[in-house]
Amino acid sequence: MSPAGVPTVLPMRSPLIWLPVGLLTVGGVSALTSGGPVLAVVAAVAALAVYWAVMRYVARRPAPELARHGAGREMLAGGAVGLGFVLVSVLVITVFGGYSFTWSRGLSAVLPVVAVAIGAAVTEELLFRGLALQALEEWFGGRVALAVTALSFGLLHLANPGATLWSSVAVAVEAGVLLGAAFLWRRTIWFVVGLHFVWNAAEALLGIPVSGHPSEGVLTAHVSGPEWLTGGGFGLEASVVPVVVSLVIAAAMLRRARR
Repeated sequence: MSPAGVPTVLPMRSPLIWLPVGLLTVGGVSALTSGGPVLAVVAAVAALAVYWAVMRYVARRPAPELARHGAGREMLAGGAVGLGFVLVSVLVITVFGGYSFTWSRGLSAVLPVVAVAIGAAVTEELLFRGLALQALEEWFGGRVALAVTALSFGLLHLANPGATLWSSVAVAVEAGVLLGAAFLWRRTIWFVVGLHFVWNAAEALLGIPVSGHPSEGVLTAHVSGPEWLTGGGFGLEASVVPVVVSLVIAAAMLRRARR
């Protein structure tokens, strides 16, 4: 003990220990996702293993959020929410003349898009919802954890191609709040991974840029109209439409989480 009575060594169970260790190790593995489809899948598998090891041997706690029982069901349920979110948003924009689509590469585009989307969804959800949100929730409660992780997620996307302050705010609301609310409701990584994965994959297969990154999907999206409606070159996430849709879904999830 120090003279003031404060322990000189932090307990291993403290988020002050396992959070930075987890962010560094899982974050390091996530760098593989930029190496192409095969490495993206490898990164997803490795990130899950590293996350489990950090929780088991550093945090010294179980990881019920990685429970295998019901994992498939949770992923499917999350995927259904993600697909509905994208399709409703795209449909509204299309009805107002913002999007039109033509056939593009065909089914050869599916596997690369799916592989990259898996890598991004798994690694990002482990970092933001698995590690950061749970650590902040332990310290400050769910509301603060949700707000801080959502803001951080939006700021991270400020470095993406074509990003603006507005696109980062939109991503913070759409992805940060929605995915955080999904985790607080379901308490499983599998649900938020399913939501995130299907969101990105569906958007890319439609030929819409994913957070500023151009997509070569099954279809090619043709954009016309104001950027507040279409999202412009940044893609769907910079449109006002999915911001509104995501808030409706997130509000319902948070009500269920409180119950």
